[in-house]
Amino acid sequence: MGILNFFGGNVLYYPGCLTKIVAKDLEENYKKILNKIGIDFIMLKDLEVCCGNPVLNSGHEKEARELVEKNFKLFKERAVKKIITNCPACFHMFKSNYPRFIKNWDIKVEHITQTIAKAIKDGKINPKNFNHDITYHDPCHLGRYEKIYEEPREIIKKSGNLKEMKLTKNYSFCCGGGSGVKSNYPELANSIAKERIKMAKETNAKMLCTSCPMCYLNLKENSKEIDVKEISQFFFDEKNNKQKLK
Repeated sequence: MGILNFFGGNVLYYPGCLTKIVAKDLEENYKKILNKIGIDFIMLKDLEVCCGNPVLNSGHEKEARELVEKNFKLFKERAVKKIITNCPACFHMFKSNYPRFIKNWDIKVEHITQTIAKAIKDGKINPKNFNHDITYHDPCHLGRYEKIYEEPREIIKKSGNLKEMKLTKNYSFCCGGGSGVKSNYPELANSIAKERIKMAKETNAKMLCTSCPMCYLNLKENSKEIDVKEISQFFFDEKNNKQKLK
């Protein structure tokens, strides 16, 4: 990792705050996946700051802009030409909001499900075969905000039979954890997650999968009757992550 690649710059893997701090096992999975695919990437670890999405959503545009400018300066200093992230909120922030704040924003942005789906088509990697029915939860920022619907489903279909819930894609039901709800109103976040779990069980699928660390942690915490997985766990076994959302 760390050398300039054929793009004429570096590919940055940006895990996002939640993955980096709480769901460290997912970060390790994605690093292994990118290495398996053969992508030469760098990480900035403690040098990078929050993407700014939670701050912007809280109405603090001035503070969000400061985070955006700090990150952009750091990205340019490290010759970053492409960002790959597994966090839908970070993806949305980099893809749609950074260009609003930075006039000369010229960095390509890719959600890691797009990276993986392409690598599967190219024969570079394949998920495990679970050989049973799997249902998928569309994260808000990845789905309704950025219209990334098919790539996660393409990955799932390589592992088992996809069974859709009654509310999917543009009409997907929120997991209940985002926008500070889990931190400020945990009982509400849990009740919403349980409602989504109920929809998943109605499909009779044995597994509920999502491609967002926030959705994964909140749904998993509230599920006792259906196995909840984050999409990187289709390639590597889940580790014992004792940390929870707070």
